[in-house]
Amino acid sequence: MPTLFNPLTLGAMNLTNRVLMAPMTRGRATRDHIPTAMMADYYAQRAAAGLIISEAVGISRQGLGWPYAPGLWSDEQVEAWRPVTRDVHQKGGLIVAQLWHMGRMAHSSLTGEQPVSSSATATPGEAHTYDGKQPYEVARPLEVGEIPGVISHYVRAARNAITAGFDGVQIHAGNGQLIDQFLRNNGNARTDEYGGSIGNRLRLLQQVTRAVADAVGADRTSVRLSPNGETYGVDDSDPTPLFIAAARVLNDIGIAFLELKEASPNGTFISTDVPRQSPMMRAHFAGPMILNSDYDLARAQVDLDSGLADAISFGRPFLANPDLVERLIGNLPLNEVQNDTLYTQGAEGYIDYPSMADTNVFA
Repeated sequence: MPTLFNPLTLGAMNLTNRVLMAPMTRGRATRDHIPTAMMADYYAQRAAAGLIISEAVGISRQGLGWPYAPGLWSDEQVEAWRPVTRDVHQKGGLIVAQLWHMGRMAHSSLTGEQPVSSSATATPGEAHTYDGKQPYEVARPLEVGEIPGVISHYVRAARNAITAGFDGVQIHAGNGQLIDQFLRNNGNARTDEYGGSIGNRLRLLQQVTRAVADAVGADRTSVRLSPNGETYGVDDSDPTPLFIAAARVLNDIGIAFLELKEASPNGTFISTDVPRQSPMMRAHFAGPMILNSDYDLARAQVDLDSGLADAISFGRPFLANPDLVERLIGNLPLNEVQNDTLYTQGAEGYIDYPSMADTNVFA
């Protein structure tokens, strides 16, 4: 059976190992959503990952409501991403861009307009803004005639990603973001062709994925879903048939891989008693499946051995350990995450985490 340290092919990408870096928002771009030089250092430090999935990257100003998060809708943003992808490639790594529309999780103080969603709902809690945390706003439902424009923004961002040197893209369709707001029934009260039945609620995911795959190649297109439990107020009363249908749709498109963020009862970030959906989805998705959330080396190997997972994506362990692959190979201790610097704008808690070599463990 494979281990985390065996090669793997994901569509057009040939990985040296199965330790993926999961997408994590870090807030180190400019207020104009332009990537910075520090971001090139951050990703290059972690280039030993089999594949880096970038932090979520805004596809449009409408869809990007997080302070200091990067975008991919302008020529200036494309040019600023080039050093990031170049430095990762020079270290022998691979990197894909995660494409992001926040939907109702955006805030008008950042976007300049009322947030949009499947329906007139609001995310519970408070949004991060440049003026501190503010209550989330009630979104306006996207009109059917607006949806082709949103899809075109995904396509533009995907093409921009390839132009900027990314090896592919991932469509962010989980974690309570726009596509997830259409998918799951507690946030979608539509009565048109994008609401009601499972087939209708899947329509936006299917249309976006098909359009992006047509633009940059299905072998360079992937999708992230969060199929079990509530995330930022988004949930479904009957997730199994919904996500089996999603697996079939994505299988038919032939995407490079499907990543699932699966919460557990004892999750350190998000917890739920809703069972994992990956065993049911696995039977309907023939491509590579990547699993995520609270994995350690032993648990990762169990899911590789069973055939449930083809690789594992690690989030916060990669954040705090630029040499995570080396540490896992040697079963060595890990740095702890500095939670108070997750979304600050400086180098602290971003590019200053020590590697094993820095701490002279091998001296």
